[in-house]
Amino acid sequence: MSDSSSGLHHGDDSNQQSVPLLTKSTQGATYLILLQIGSRALTFVVNQILLRYLSPDLLGISMQLDLYSTSVLYFARESLRIALQRQAIGNRSPKLKENSEYQGKQKNAKGYKELEKIQEAVNLSYIAIGLGVPLACVFGYLYFRNADAAVLHTPFIVESLVTYAVSTMLELLSEPCFIVSQQQMLYGTRASAESLATFTRCILTCASAIWTSRSNLNLGALPFAIGQLSYTIVLNLVYQLKIIPLTTQKSFSLLPKRVNSPLPTLILSRFSTSHITLASNLYAQSVFKHLLTTGDALLIAALTSLESQGAYTLAANYGGLLARTIFQPIEESSRSLFGRLLPSQALHELPPQSLLPSTPPSPTQRPTQPSRETLQASSYLLYILRLYTLLSLPLLALAPPLCPTFLSFVAGSRWRNTAAPGVLAAYVYYIPLLAVNGILEAYVAATATPHQLRAQSMAMVGFSAAMGLTGWLSLRVWSWGARGLVVSNAVGMGARIVWSWGFVSRDLKGRGSSVGGEEVLPRWQTAMMSLVAGWVMRGLDLEMERGWGELWKAVGVVGGYGVTLIVLERQFLWECYGMLRPLRGERDKGKVD
Repeated sequence: MSDSSSGLHHGDDSNQQSVPLLTKSTQGATYLILLQIGSRALTFVVNQILLRYLSPDLLGISMQLDLYSTSVLYFARESLRIALQRQAIGNRSPKLKENSEYQGKQKNAKGYKELEKIQEAVNLSYIAIGLGVPLACVFGYLYFRNADAAVLHTPFIVESLVTYAVSTMLELLSEPCFIVSQQQMLYGTRASAESLATFTRCILTCASAIWTSRSNLNLGALPFAIGQLSYTIVLNLVYQLKIIPLTTQKSFSLLPKRVNSPLPTLILSRFSTSHITLASNLYAQSVFKHLLTTGDALLIAALTSLESQGAYTLAANYGGLLARTIFQPIEESSRSLFGRLLPSQALHELPPQSLLPSTPPSPTQRPTQPSRETLQASSYLLYILRLYTLLSLPLLALAPPLCPTFLSFVAGSRWRNTAAPGVLAAYVYYIPLLAVNGILEAYVAATATPHQLRAQSMAMVGFSAAMGLTGWLSLRVWSWGARGLVVSNAVGMGARIVWSWGFVSRDLKGRGSSVGGEEVLPRWQTAMMSLVAGWVMRGLDLEMERGWGELWKAVGVVGGYGVTLIVLERQFLWECYGMLRPLRGERDKGKVD
């Protein structure tokens, strides 16, 4: 890691723009992690309060309405968001630099990087708004068509769904502001907008639910709809207050506006052909991924008992909490960073045919020396992968023996003698695969050409087939229950990791760099210490019924392990901390951002 690591901490005058990206990305991931933790903590508190005033049926209906809203938002904007994260930090495309028209308009192209790229991104965000209208109507129709009779007879169900549809469209109206904050890496703006909106939703949902209960009114799921509507209103207000001053400062508009591109690659002088092509490929892939992620639900519903379904749901909720709060924000910020440092082509400046697959470069065509941005991206990737390895060691060594005790504490003692502890213990081994796959697929999404993305989608057909076959064998033939479903998920995720790792290796090799599996592994002393800690924890055979002494035994093992881990890996952890500190001379800029 020594060669690539140098790209993290040193820079020259020509690379002053790319170096702060690493600090901004890591700080952005921190913002998003804190946002996830805060929002989920608030949601947990709200749910505990609502349980006292609302029936389980209404909570179930609210979950269905939330699924309706998130589905519309996902299919309307996700592919565009990923496509717009692929922004070059400089005009490094040889084809563009050799273009005579570009050379004649070099001065205009420099301004285009700043003003017109922001405006073009804003223009593209309105495609998501346009897609949201038919999606909201179609999904609303499908919801009513397939809803149970009990749902259809719920008071104010139509009004609740309409309110959710309106709030969903209002949230899509905030997309131009979100895109600007994403383009400028204004993670603090996003965190403040979403945190204040989440707080408002929680307060109004609780207040309206308590008021209707004490007033003996039955408004159905309308309190949840009111809370969701307040969320989108506050989200738009905060975004507008934060972004409108920036439009004056950088002279762009939050409305669709003509873009003066140095090359004729825009539709109606507003929409990038390259980004639309890329987004369409990502859209097809996002649909397939969405279906693939719901495959476990289909398998368990078709091949297991209700008891196994309940055990898997509980394990997935608790086991997936770490992935949603920690790994997902890192994946999102990393995708933006890779897209800026390592664009497959300068998307805004090249015609769409340049993005089509071409003959692989010969070894003589490959760069003998990797660029500064390539070194920084490969170093960042290796740091994240090694950090995930270090996080996985205590998880794998200590968590499985503690699963029965953990479930007894958070879900009640009745769960201790069910299949849930074993399923959760199996899910623990699946979590590191989720983490590694997330960061590798973030790299793929940020750098792959449309042709390569289509190849990945085709490969996923085989991955889903392997997952389905393993699921059928483990659930129906071997009768492993819910643990068999975790195994089938692990098989599918492992196949995705192998494909993505091969892509990353080939891509970095083509850029003159490389990645090695040995560089992400911890010190051998750390691995041995983890094995010993896991053996000691399993030997304790904790039983909380014996008293608090059992808890202190576990705390002693965990504490001793944690201190030893920090001592052994202190140099690497200090380097990771250094990535979070603003570089000298960038603190004032960070405050402006």
